[in-house]
Amino acid sequence: MKKVRIIVSGRVQGVGFRYATYALALDIGDIYGRVWNNDDGTVEILAQSHDNSKMASFIKGIRQGPSKWAKVTYVDVKMANFSNYHDFKIAN
Repeated sequence: MKKVRIIVSGRVQGVGFRYATYALALDIGDIYGRVWNNDDGTVEILAQSHDNSKMASFIKGIRQGPSKWAKVTYVDVKMANFSNYHDFKIAN
């Protein structure tokens, strides 16, 4: 299973980015995890999938900015180790 931690910078808060990320994960399927806003203005995502091509599509969608109002300027993707998720949710 591939697990990643993604930090997204740019105009990503207050533009529906978390909700669009949630919709992207559901649309692709087999993407599980959490997305939330950080105090520094970034958005953080923990994502996992059994399918590497679906994970690649998810990361590509994040880089493109899943919300039409977002402007992604930087995406940091790192392999991560966290407890397994069985759904995708927006965390507070």
